[in-house]
Amino acid sequence: MLDKIPLEAFRVFDAACRHMNFSRAGRELNITQAAVSRRIKGLEGHLNADLFVRRGKNLELTPGGERLFQRIRATLDYLEESLEPFRGSSGQTIAIAASGSVSHLWLGRRLREFGKANAGLSIRLLTSDSPSDLASENNDLVILYCLGEHPRWLLTPLLAEELAPVAAPEYLRSRGIDDPATLTLPELARLDLIDYDRFNANWVSFRQWFDRLGAQAEARAARPRFTFSTYLMAVDAAVRGDGVALGSLGLLREALGEGRLVTLGSRSLRTGYGYYLGLPRFRTSPQDVLDLHAALAAPEEAAAGTEA
Repeated sequence: MLDKIPLEAFRVFDAACRHMNFSRAGRELNITQAAVSRRIKGLEGHLNADLFVRRGKNLELTPGGERLFQRIRATLDYLEESLEPFRGSSGQTIAIAASGSVSHLWLGRRLREFGKANAGLSIRLLTSDSPSDLASENNDLVILYCLGEHPRWLLTPLLAEELAPVAAPEYLRSRGIDDPATLTLPELARLDLIDYDRFNANWVSFRQWFDRLGAQAEARAARPRFTFSTYLMAVDAAVRGDGVALGSLGLLREALGEGRLVTLGSRSLRTGYGYYLGLPRFRTSPQDVLDLHAALAAPEEAAAGTEA
């Protein structure tokens, strides 16, 4: 059916729906009221359905017209967003992709700081836990969880993954724990563990953490009290005082520095994985992208000194 309907008819129908007036729709599109009416009648003829109820000078959408308008508006909005990278303007949109936990715990503040210093830039953040979304070459920059190599991205290390149990001071007080650094692995296994679903085989949850530290008995006995669908939800639960989460210490640097979370025990696990900032390997990046890359890759101490 679509091949028989002029695409212009959908734009005319959209304008008529937004204005609920054929004359105003015509002025927006630089056509006459009569031309709007003809195109609407033609669309109704192709669909074999009324789209408007005409009550004198007033228009109302039929139920079918309302459904079609919602679909067409969503389609036009999507097309408008898709054309944004091609829009000629003085500014540029930088597309960066990162996982939900990285975006919330590490990246968000840094993007805000960069945006304040570069008011002419627009930054679009794609948040996803899908490796294919994150590594898509539609992005200008990516933050990948990996071992440091990727066929399509030149990677700069940001954070090495080091995992240790973390909890809020309120939770430790509720359990009568005065010195969390002295907790042994068996003692940790008996606390209220907070875990998350492992959608990536390389992610480490409490069972793997105990096992890789040589505590096989604790690994077998580990029964998390709470298991969330995302790592970020698990961290938020730990901050609320619901129990003990497995903290990625680099991502949680701010929460640990502010005392909202503290580490437990004396053992941590370096997995060999980490978070890496990627530039496209096979295309030249604009200077604005290179500037954002440099700002994100700068050591924390250097960034703080620049801000001061």
